[in-house]
Amino acid sequence: MASGKSVKELISSAISKKSVVATFGRFLLSGGFNTVVTYALYLLLLRFLSYRISYTISFSMGIAIAYCCNRFFVFLTHNGLSTVALFPVVYLVQYLVGLGVVSAWVEILGLSVSLAPIAAIILTIPITFALSRWIFRRK
Repeated sequence: MASGKSVKELISSAISKKSVVATFGRFLLSGGFNTVVTYALYLLLLRFLSYRISYTISFSMGIAIAYCCNRFFVFLTHNGLSTVALFPVVYLVQYLVGLGVVSAWVEILGLSVSLAPIAAIILTIPITFALSRWIFRRK
């Protein structure tokens, strides 16, 4: 072939790209479910606690939900205990970036505490997907 790739390689590449798109779709669905649950918890906790503590508690609950969704729905695999051990690192990165976004949203931009986590989620989706995919798919 002119490009140097065989038909088998081209088909394999196309299937791989479709697989990533399908996986990302499942990731977005599970993330949407997780977001609804943890956002509701965040709003409930805001009645009793500061926005930072509310965010931290709801975020922590989201890690457990995310692990189950990623393990059984999104990636459909895991690498034993190393997956369980590394998975919280993904969410530590997401938490730190997200807390920075939430803090900037509220303290610098002066915007609503109720909407701050939504901004954090939107900005951290690509990071979280890439790191989660690496953890669940590595050999």
